[in-house]
This record gives sequence, structure tokens and C-alpha cells, in this order.
Amino acid sequence: MTKAVPIKNRVTAMTGTDYPIIQAPMGWIARAQLASAVSNAGGMGVIETASGEFDNIRNEVAKMRDLTDKPFGMNVALSYVKGTDIVDFVIKQNIKFVTTSSGSPNVCTTAFQEAGIKVFHVVPTLDMALKAIDCGVDGLVVEGGEGGGFKNPSPVSTMVLLPLIRSRTDLPIIAAGGMCDGLSMAGAFAMGAEGVQMGTRMLSCADSPVHDNWKQAVVAAKETGTVFLNQQSRPALRALRTERTTMLEPMGAFNVMEHMAKIPDLYFGGDMEAAIPLSGQVAGRIDEVKSAADIVQDTMGEFYQVVNRLADSYKN
Repeated sequence: MTKAVPIKNRVTAMTGTDYPIIQAPMGWIARAQLASAVSNAGGMGVIETASGEFDNIRNEVAKMRDLTDKPFGMNVALSYVKGTDIVDFVIKQNIKFVTTSSGSPNVCTTAFQEAGIKVFHVVPTLDMALKAIDCGVDGLVVEGGEGGGFKNPSPVSTMVLLPLIRSRTDLPIIAAGGMCDGLSMAGAFAMGAEGVQMGTRMLSCADSPVHDNWKQAVVAAKETGTVFLNQQSRPALRALRTERTTMLEPMGAFNVMEHMAKIPDLYFGGDMEAAIPLSGQVAGRIDEVKSAADIVQDTMGEFYQVVNRLADSYKN
């Protein structure tokens, strides 16, 4: 396979990567096995903190040093790290890129920037984007409601949210929600993004640590194969349709954590009914399990094809 030409823009300049493809910081999943594969492929592997398993997270960061010499980043899930020294820990890792989520980035943006770390905050609405901009972040991860995982109770699609936020800021934007290939990447770039974040696509890749049952469930899913849960409470979440999530769908509010107690049995044991399998609508567009390297290269190859085709078809 011929390696795709690297992209030079603000996101790759800030991340130090060849390609502006960021792996989502999925709790328990975004660990060294997956993140190193993405980084070695030229994208940005990211280590999670949302699991709250800080001893394991520290070990996973150490593993990254053995598995890759490429840049990698970390996510700081602010509501899950209160009372910890995770900010100081991240600073000591000599990394250059952090995403923040689940809270106000005001509590750590200055500290990270003083350490030479670029900070991108995850935002699901325009109001939250403007608040993050006021906090001085370097960029935004604009996350549409079609994405998997914990969501804003009032979801807005990437196609609406991304150009709306772009119209109000010149900061670099990474698009999340519905991103899985070069076609979706080209669409996001047309609306003002300079990078894409992939969650479900990377969850279901060959390098992901999750059980093959989950990967195959993603491959088998239709575009209607997810449910949006807990919309009258927080956090809302998007997940694959299973017997458990179908039962939960009509419930406007419930205790999410009661249904996540057996996460290891789902994530690594393959019991799809043990917990809630967080996944995005883009599962309906994923039809095979591929390596992270193939995902990155295939995405970039298709991205260039789409951009060039549009340029040839519609130039004056």
C-alpha cells in the first residue's frame, strides 16, 4: 500500500501527526493497545481517563512509550477526575495534545498551555463552544449527537452543529460524530473542520481490545441500530440496540451507572447484555473489521479522491 501524503494544517501542526485523524477517548477502550496502533499509523492515539481507573491509566501511558515513538495524546474527563492529580500527571508526560470533556476546561487550560500542551475541548452545542472559547482553549472537538457514548440530552447532528460553530469562531475544529472514512472526513472539512475524531470505527477495529462479539455487532448494525437513552436526565447516551437498551429506550430517566456495573463482562467478555454497548449511528456504515493502519490509510486515500473529484466536477 502506498502511504498517503501527509496533511499540513493547524490540527496536524498541533498534534505532530501526519494525518488529522484522532481516536476517540473511549473509557476502558482507549488504552495503549489501540492508541499505539493509531499513533503508529500516523494518526493521534489518545489515552482515556473516563474509566476512573487511574493506576491502570498510568500503566497504559507507560506502555505507550514501549509501543510507539509517535505522538499521542490524553483526554481529561473533568467530572471523573475531581480530587485526583491527573492534571499534574498529564503535564509530566511531555505530551503536546490534550482533549478535555465533561466539565469546564477553565480548571486546567492555563496549566496545560503553560506546559506547552494544546487543549481541545469537546462541545455538543454552540453555547458550550462559546464558553470553551472564553476559557482560552486552542481548539474544539465538535461532537454531533449521532456519535456514541455519553451525550447532551438535546442532541444536534454534526451537519448542523459543525458549520454553526465554525460560523462563530476561527479556532481549529475536529469533527466528531459520524466520522468513519474519507467520505465523512471530506464532508467535515467542507463544513470547516481540520480534523476528525473516530470512536465507533476505532472501537470496532482489529487493534481494539473489545471482544469480537461487540465488533461483529457493529458490523451487523443497520443505520437504525442505535438507541438514544436517558434523554430526560444526564448523562444521555447513544448505544447499540440490544435487549437491555431496547428495554431502557422508553424510560426517559434512569440510573445509568446501574447498567454499567458489569462493563468488563461486555467490553472484554463479549456478553452484549451485561452492560450498555456505547456506539454511534455510524455503525450502520461499518461493514468490516479492519486494522487501525488500514483505517487511517483508506480514510486518507478516499479523502483525497473525494476532494479531487469534487474539484474536477464543480470548478468553473
